[in-house]
Amino acid sequence: MTDQDNNHSDYFENEQPGSSDKSNTELVVPSQRLPNKLYLLPINNRPFFPAQVMPVVVDESPWANTLERVADTPHHALSLFYVDGPMSSDGALDPARLPDTGCAVKVHHAVKENGKIQFIAQGLTRVRITQWLSRKPPYLVEVEYPEAPSDERDEVRAYAMALINAIKELLPLNPLYSEELKNYLNRFSPNQPSPLSDFAATLTSARSTELQDILNTIPVLRRMEKVLVLLKKEIDVARLQGEISAEVNRTISDHQRTFFLKEQLKVIQRELGLSKDDRTADIEQFRARIADKDLPEAASKKIEEELNKLSILETGSPEYAVTRNYLDWITAIPWGVTHQDKLDIDHARKVLDRDHDGLEDVKQRILEFLALGAFKGSVSGSIILLVGPPGVGKTSIGHSIAESLGRPFYRFSVGGMRDEAEIKGHRRTYIGAMPGKFVQAFKEVGVMNPVIMLDEIDKLGASHQGDPASALLETLDPEQNNQFLDHYLDLRLDLSKVLFVCTANTLDSIPGPLLDRMDVIRLSGYISEEKLAIAKHHLWPRQLERAGLRKSQLRITDKALRSLIEGYAREAGVRNLEKQLAKIVRKSIMRLLQDREQKITVKPDDLVELLGSAPFRNEKTLKGVGIITGLAWTSMGGATLPIEVTRIHTLNRGFKLTGKLGEVMRESAEIAYSYICANLKTYKADTSFFDEAFVHMHVPEGATPKDGPSAGVTMASALLSLARNQAPRAGLAMTGEITLTGQVLPVGGIREKVIAARRQSIFELIVPEANRGDYEELPAYLKDGMQVHFASHFRDVAKKLFD
Repeated sequence: MTDQDNNHSDYFENEQPGSSDKSNTELVVPSQRLPNKLYLLPINNRPFFPAQVMPVVVDESPWANTLERVADTPHHALSLFYVDGPMSSDGALDPARLPDTGCAVKVHHAVKENGKIQFIAQGLTRVRITQWLSRKPPYLVEVEYPEAPSDERDEVRAYAMALINAIKELLPLNPLYSEELKNYLNRFSPNQPSPLSDFAATLTSARSTELQDILNTIPVLRRMEKVLVLLKKEIDVARLQGEISAEVNRTISDHQRTFFLKEQLKVIQRELGLSKDDRTADIEQFRARIADKDLPEAASKKIEEELNKLSILETGSPEYAVTRNYLDWITAIPWGVTHQDKLDIDHARKVLDRDHDGLEDVKQRILEFLALGAFKGSVSGSIILLVGPPGVGKTSIGHSIAESLGRPFYRFSVGGMRDEAEIKGHRRTYIGAMPGKFVQAFKEVGVMNPVIMLDEIDKLGASHQGDPASALLETLDPEQNNQFLDHYLDLRLDLSKVLFVCTANTLDSIPGPLLDRMDVIRLSGYISEEKLAIAKHHLWPRQLERAGLRKSQLRITDKALRSLIEGYAREAGVRNLEKQLAKIVRKSIMRLLQDREQKITVKPDDLVELLGSAPFRNEKTLKGVGIITGLAWTSMGGATLPIEVTRIHTLNRGFKLTGKLGEVMRESAEIAYSYICANLKTYKADTSFFDEAFVHMHVPEGATPKDGPSAGVTMASALLSLARNQAPRAGLAMTGEITLTGQVLPVGGIREKVIAARRQSIFELIVPEANRGDYEELPAYLKDGMQVHFASHFRDVAKKLFD
């Protein structure tokens, strides 16, 4: 293998091309004898075929030298090889990138322009490289010309006819093919299968790799088989493209026809005096909206002013759009339209009992509220606040109140709301201004006395855009909301007939002035019996209905429901219980899909397979010296709160607290520690116990934040148990706050704490004397089986704990 540097003219001294005297502009036929050495030019668009005659454009640098040397040869031929991917600017070429087969072409009419060289390439025949004579531009190679053996079989002739027919089928589908190309096709015959197959390949838009595969294929029959497949694909694509174009054209034509007909109709109606312009139509529409409404004088005057303004504005002006939008809102309000209330207490009781199991005290409180409305003839001027942990049915109670009254119901969440304009509306000076949520509610429900629910009112935010909680003060004050001002309408609205129902998880984050305007109804968590009834009557049937199952296909036993409640859903609400029931339904459907005729009954033993191991277990209450079970209230409901105290050493006096306690609970612990230290003799404990003892108090579940004034009595009892070295009575829990003089102060959340104790199977409690009334108000089913001791001083607590 020899590399030459610059001059390759000696390679062609002995070449005898068939017609070396022909000019560069003459075409040659492939059968003429070609030299065994050719210059090589890589192309990266698509492979070149012997049947092609078309322009080729290359960069002047570095290929100008190659084309100049080709022009100096007597045959003016070179070889074109397809290279996949980009090529380097200096023309460097790795021989391994070249395919097996290229195309020998004759160069005609080479022209330089703008750094490019364009020439007409006439494809002659296939060419293969046998040896590299130069490995840098201009590339020179020794070549051979593979020829397809003659094949006279009828099968070849049949494929040739199929190719001709396929090409004729393709030509009408693609407008790019000219009439001259059709005439050119007529000159091909089935007796020329090789050029015919090459020509057919050039007509397709196949990938370059597929075309190179055709070029590499020398046997005619195999080549024709591959080309026919590409042609069929091309025909299918062309037909699909034609169908898409026809559909688009048809759609456009329909739209144009509709547009022209509408324009003609407008002209005819205008000529006959039957049509109105847009401005007149808008004005008539707004007047028709308020024709049968009882508008206040201020609203009537405002609407008339805006209608007069609209009548003189150009329809294309921005001011026209602003005025029209304002009129659209103000005329959509149902001025003076109210819904007749159903003040039937028996009907309301049926609705509440149908929709809710348990919550007897809450339902009784709502019925009392409705009874007051029935007595005076209307329900208005009240704002109900439903407070309770998640999943206890606050939102659904709002729906039930609206249904029992027969009023429309509108709900929106104020959780996270930071812009007071959501309540009172934007001023019209702003782009995109809109009225507040209450105006939007009136427009949607169509009456001025709906039931409006403000969900998650304890999660209102505040920002630089305003304070929505302060904006709600006017809204929820029965003495002020009959003159509520919406900034967008700039009109007074009467909200006094609206029944507002708010929901919250806790009262702590609600501002005092806002809370003062509400009538609070507490919803505590459910006990197991209530959850069982809710699951049977509401949750399970709802899941079956959503899944499209019949009751006979999937059943769950009461024992399984009870095990599910005790082991998987002990939270105060029933939302997690519904999730677990939905999971059971999904798992069961997987089995039903395998055999639709089977009937499945879920039993307690099946729960582990369906839901995994239970996260809650019936753990024994902690007991021993220095261990007391307290009761706590959280936004998620009531919970038991074990407190442990131990003496670490006697080297020095000290007191350590752990358990992620808040500031209030730390103060309670300090007070309890001080009180017990000062009164050890009173409670018959070693008076010098704490003089040298380093005491550690811990509240388990340290990752959970704990705060609130309800653990002082519990902490003092644990410290006294440690000092007396005597374990308190087992199976007893307590709540209450303590002072430095031993007084037991009242606490909140008695209902939630009683429910938490029952959930843990604790039926003996110590409660502050001041909370006796709260306990007496509890439903009978919560007090059933409970033994409660009321304490006004810590002496009462110590007497019950240590006899």
